[in-house]
Amino acid sequence: MTEGFAFTTSHANGAARLGRFNTPHGVVETPAFMPVGTHASVRGLAMPELKAAGARMVLANAYHLYLRPGDEMVRALGGIHAFSRWDGPMLTDSGGYQVFSLSRYRQVTEEGVTFRNKLDGSTHHYTPERVMQIERNIGADVIMQFDELIAGGADHAASRGAMERSLRWLARCKAEFDRLSREGRAPTREFLVPDGAPQLATADALTDLPAPPQALFPIVQGGTYADLRTASIDGILQSGDWAGVAVGGLSVGEAKSAMYETFDTCSPLLPYDKPRYLMGVGFPDDLLEAVSRGMDLFDCVAPTRMGRHGTVFTPDGKVQVQKSSYRTDRRALVDGCPCPACTHYDRAYLRHLMVTEEPLGPRVLALHNLTFLLELMRETREQLATGSFASWSSAWLARYRASKKTATD
Repeated sequence: MTEGFAFTTSHANGAARLGRFNTPHGVVETPAFMPVGTHASVRGLAMPELKAAGARMVLANAYHLYLRPGDEMVRALGGIHAFSRWDGPMLTDSGGYQVFSLSRYRQVTEEGVTFRNKLDGSTHHYTPERVMQIERNIGADVIMQFDELIAGGADHAASRGAMERSLRWLARCKAEFDRLSREGRAPTREFLVPDGAPQLATADALTDLPAPPQALFPIVQGGTYADLRTASIDGILQSGDWAGVAVGGLSVGEAKSAMYETFDTCSPLLPYDKPRYLMGVGFPDDLLEAVSRGMDLFDCVAPTRMGRHGTVFTPDGKVQVQKSSYRTDRRALVDGCPCPACTHYDRAYLRHLMVTEEPLGPRVLALHNLTFLLELMRETREQLATGSFASWSSAWLARYRASKKTATD
């Protein structure tokens, strides 16, 4: 186990389990949803708002921070925690998904990926070694390996090729991660500091060069093919004693039934005493289905993105706030929800904010969706502690999936 990290479980209901993930910046009670702060910020929301909503671990994106302001700049400004003003546990993904989404601008080889920056047209070369250097500069508690992600529905041969390459890249990530742990990080370039401003963190080599305590998570790949997922897990477990394991390559176009079957394949093969991070999955029903199959940590940009466009989660399914039926509706969006959208405003006003394009509307609806998922995970943990998760989850899902009706029906 990586120093400073530990995972324990206290209750189980079938494959679902209640856990505690200890990190250098605090404890995360699992199952847990992690808000996605792509640029070291969840768009439009302040870190204290996330904490008040129940967030305990936040994700940032190494690819985007590498491009702006630069991983060395984040390090010079004290690392991702000081930079973002989030004092709890943090995770960075490696940029594999972003590279996958740049299909028009990238070229994948065994060495790595060459891609063109859409911001300024510049060319960049990502390798497993470079990704480790970037993530160790950024300084999140948990960092992800660089992997090759391909589209859902890819054939067996393509899925096998990407899975096997991801295992080879994992070995290179681990070797570089271990080297940086032993030898420390390379010095950064010098940055100009304005007169009277505090010194940068990189000014003191004794404290700056040693890499901070971090845990490297491998990523299970293999599409929706059970034999490839099994082979990926076998390769991962043979290559090291990891602090946790991620399951990636899902929610990229495959059918939900295939995604759930992949959970069923992976869960029994993953170490029970390590946290399992399901990447990029964040719809309420998918979270409960994944928890019931033994997954612990989740993230997704969809809840905040949907909220900014007026689509919100309710116990009766998704609701589009701009619908004309809300013009005179003075009820709360969701009774009992502790978020500002539900405790301070009614449906008519929230609709007004969205149709008039007032910035407050997208902000509070994004916060609502995050709060809804964080509350769902909090209630999940309570049900696991009392041994009633299975029956509660079944009833919750039945209501959520009952129909496509809106909350006004």
